[in-house]
Amino acid sequence: MLSYILGFLSLEIGIDLGTATTLIYVKGRGIVLNEPSVVAVRTGDPRHGTRVLAVGEEAKMMLGRTPSSIQAVRPLREGVIADFHLAEEMIKYFIRKVHNRKGFSAPVVIVCVPSGATAVERRAIQESATSAGARRVYLVEESVAAALGVGLPIHNPTASMVIDVGGGTTEIAVLSLGGLVYSRSIRVGGDKMDEAILGFIRKTHNLLIGETTAERIKRLIGLAVMTSADREETLEIRGRDILKGVPKEIVVTSSQIVSALSEPVRHIVDAVKEALENTAPELAADIIDKGIMLTGGGGLLRNLDTVLREAIGVPVSVAENSQSCVALGTGMCVENFKALRSLLSTEA
Repeated sequence: MLSYILGFLSLEIGIDLGTATTLIYVKGRGIVLNEPSVVAVRTGDPRHGTRVLAVGEEAKMMLGRTPSSIQAVRPLREGVIADFHLAEEMIKYFIRKVHNRKGFSAPVVIVCVPSGATAVERRAIQESATSAGARRVYLVEESVAAALGVGLPIHNPTASMVIDVGGGTTEIAVLSLGGLVYSRSIRVGGDKMDEAILGFIRKTHNLLIGETTAERIKRLIGLAVMTSADREETLEIRGRDILKGVPKEIVVTSSQIVSALSEPVRHIVDAVKEALENTAPELAADIIDKGIMLTGGGGLLRNLDTVLREAIGVPVSVAENSQSCVALGTGMCVENFKALRSLLSTEA
């Protein structure tokens, strides 16, 4: 009876700890949190040292707008923890936000990790979650979670291929019989696309813009390639003139953004080609029949599926739940822990 009560009071959650966004899935409730992976801190306070002021959506609004005493920081870079202390504070805040009722024991947590993360980086994620209050921490490969979340039959004796384009990394994987046949993680994703746009605007227009503006450009008029069905779109943006040092407004076009994004898009295409070259012939035949599933927030870049399809000659589809499929796949591991236990690890 006691064990039943303790089991009822415990919380089991899955965390898609993304470079750009963190999503949390709670057993029996689904995705309950979707917030930016940003922490705002006050620095240089002689009495308190570094103090957390805001986390998530509120902190993201401060990016590029803070005085010298406040910093808005993204604790994760390229899919892994860059600032251990702030990552711990962020995870702790998010767990508390979804774990808001008294009487629960410390939660069991399943966290996604990039397949290319080192043992040290995996350990940092585990330790951050443990320090944030988790009773036990399991890790699941991001590409495995993405495949589960999008409904691919990864336990069948046929190949399923997924490309998950996140904020910090692009995960490419071929799965069969419940395991990874091939996996690769490249540190190119939405952030690199934003950086490419920022650099292009600076070089061609002598205009300095922030990360938030670059992300808005990508979201509103970003394209991987211009097709005959696309019309030229324009967007007014504001920034600081490099030469004169004064505010300036310009108009950018979608064809300019295609040029800006050409390099990160090329890196993704090259990595996918390499994955197919390293796939066994029988599995490659399955992929031709079933196609490739494109997931992740970065996968929503318009016409990225078209570029991949033309480059490799294989059908590519964009998942309907592209931004949340990794969190949904992690949630499946939470809901069906015993059946999917073989996909999880506890050691970095």
